[in-house]
Amino acid sequence: MSKKVAIVGTGLIGRSWSIVFVRAGFEVWLWDPIDGAVSTAIKLIKEELPNLAEGNLLNSCSVEQVFARVHASNSLEDALDGADHMQENAPERVEVKQKLYQQIDQLVDPQTVLASSTSGIVASLFTENLNAKEQCLVAHPINPPHLVPLVELVPTPWTAENVIDRTTKLMHQVSQAPILLNQEIKGFVANRLQGALLAEAFRLVEDGVCSARDIDISISEGLGLRWSFMGPFETIDLNSPKGIRGYCENFGPLYYELAKEQADPRIWRESLIAKVEQERRQDLAADKLLNRQHWRNQRLALIVSTKKDGEAKLGK
Repeated sequence: MSKKVAIVGTGLIGRSWSIVFVRAGFEVWLWDPIDGAVSTAIKLIKEELPNLAEGNLLNSCSVEQVFARVHASNSLEDALDGADHMQENAPERVEVKQKLYQQIDQLVDPQTVLASSTSGIVASLFTENLNAKEQCLVAHPINPPHLVPLVELVPTPWTAENVIDRTTKLMHQVSQAPILLNQEIKGFVANRLQGALLAEAFRLVEDGVCSARDIDISISEGLGLRWSFMGPFETIDLNSPKGIRGYCENFGPLYYELAKEQADPRIWRESLIAKVEQERRQDLAADKLLNRQHWRNQRLALIVSTKKDGEAKLGK
């Protein structure tokens, strides 16, 4: 495997992916069709690295060592030349990705894995007519991937097995946590789970059951604490003396009744969005959003560091 990774699209996700790869020892080459985007991305990456060093999240490397692996590409062709892996982070529109992948198809080497960061568009919609379609799959991260390790690997019906295997190994190598979907599905796994939670959260606010603020507290001070180190199935497995079967026997009927109430999907109407937004702006002014995002990333870094310490002491 070469040590070159091409980052195509250098916005928020592209920058974060760059950090994932460079701190793992890869040489990263960034390209973006927008003038000035690459230089801006490199500047922001440089600014973020000291924060990660403070949290011991640079794999024992110095900021200078890591930053030296970040490179600007003059063209898409230069970025792809000799790359073992490409991580695409283009806008979430099928037509944009189709056009971009047609360009990539004319330039890419046979050994390069073509991975898309798309949040919910299955790759078969923009790779079917490519010569290099067997090299394509989705590698969807959770924002920001340099702090949240989950990556959803979603192959197309024509993705080569060795591409899946290589991508899985690469994600482990760069300390991400890949999961493999057995088939394409809109939204993949994480967004479908998040979508179910958001649908119920908006429903509860719309029906006047509670405030948006209290919804957030129910997660940040309740369910989210457990979910930060174990998933829903392990959670219920540990919540009954008889394990998951006992939990399902006791609470299955209740959740079935709740599911029937939740069965009608609702559009998030403007009046509802405005109501939730008003609550959020009372708690956080619009001009403080960027500062709060920085705060979020610092908190995530602390959680990641604490999880690593906990796993070292107690096991995973």
